[in-house]
Amino acid sequence: MKDIKSDFGFSTRAIHHGYDPLENGGALIAPIYLTTTFAFPTAEYGASCFAGEESGHFYTRISNPTLALLESRMASLENGEAAVAFSSGMGAIAATFWTLLRPGDEIIVNRTLYGCTFALLHHGIGEFGVEVKHVDMSDLAELEAAISPATRMIYFESPANPSMQLMDINAVASIAHDHDDLLVVIDNTYCTPYLQRPLEMGADIVVHSATKYLSGHGDITAGIVVASQALADRIRLQGRKDLTGAVLSPQDANLLMRGLKTLALRMDRHCSNALAIAQYLERHPAVESVTYPGLPSFAQYTLASRQMKQSGGMIAFELKGGLETGRHFMNALQLFSRAVSLGSAESLAQHPASMTHSTYTREERARHGISEGLVRLSIGLEDIDDLLADITQALKTCI
Repeated sequence: MKDIKSDFGFSTRAIHHGYDPLENGGALIAPIYLTTTFAFPTAEYGASCFAGEESGHFYTRISNPTLALLESRMASLENGEAAVAFSSGMGAIAATFWTLLRPGDEIIVNRTLYGCTFALLHHGIGEFGVEVKHVDMSDLAELEAAISPATRMIYFESPANPSMQLMDINAVASIAHDHDDLLVVIDNTYCTPYLQRPLEMGADIVVHSATKYLSGHGDITAGIVVASQALADRIRLQGRKDLTGAVLSPQDANLLMRGLKTLALRMDRHCSNALAIAQYLERHPAVESVTYPGLPSFAQYTLASRQMKQSGGMIAFELKGGLETGRHFMNALQLFSRAVSLGSAESLAQHPASMTHSTYTREERARHGISEGLVRLSIGLEDIDDLLADITQALKTCI
């Protein structure tokens, strides 16, 4: 293996970690291992693999050299011990929940969550005897009061999707770790490890929808879990192998590693474009409110400045006139695509209440801080002047 030191820079590790061309026939790019199964030199060796006594590959649902390289790079970038790759972000989240929670356990989650995570909790594990308790985790006293002897996990996103609310990761982890056997799990999709590394702030497990910024090109679905070696092994052998089977294909693992190589460059552009657009929206007379961590008007601006390297590529805002004006604005966009997901090169606009968060009832959205008029923008890599021109012409139709 090429000697890639742990103190090398982020992009250097994203490009080189775990692979030496000279050990692979001189191939500059790591080969893709398109195989489901692996031959054993002896029957005894195969038995040792199945018993966990050998670390060799024996079936791609458990491990594969292409996936192993991706996993080692993601562990390095998040500064974790080990990682497990999945076929989607929801596969990563579901495998983590199903592995680590049992009937009678309690999971405390933030007030606002991605719609499919909310559905998994309330229409999945919540129906199998796991108590789901929502709290506003920006209120640390409320979080601490909610912890009971049955609590086994605290789960949240920061920033939250779609409200952009932040959680103080250090503080949440400190509260949690005053209690035995209480794990802190954070969805780091919005930030990626380039902007925020929750494990360094005390979190136990990080999950990603790698479909988004990590891939960056909108052409694969993938998920990642990063944790200690012991937790990663459990999630691999129970959550991925047995409970979900949500294994990432070697081809998609290769595409995801390609995306990682340009992650830092892309995130810089996503962030600079998003800041310029948030500043523009905040000044516009048709806009009621803008929620973006890089604005001094953002309620948690100080926390964002401390916890995040930059402010990300996601913006939530509301127009005067609410839902109908917001839909009118989205329909008038020409360069932005009306589409869900995020983190691609293309800029996207969507309406959470009727799209990504339609798994909530209207009453649940009201309780969980997702307004009916909220518009969510994923700011892409286009030239900023072109993006601003598109937003300007769309806003003219709203006045």
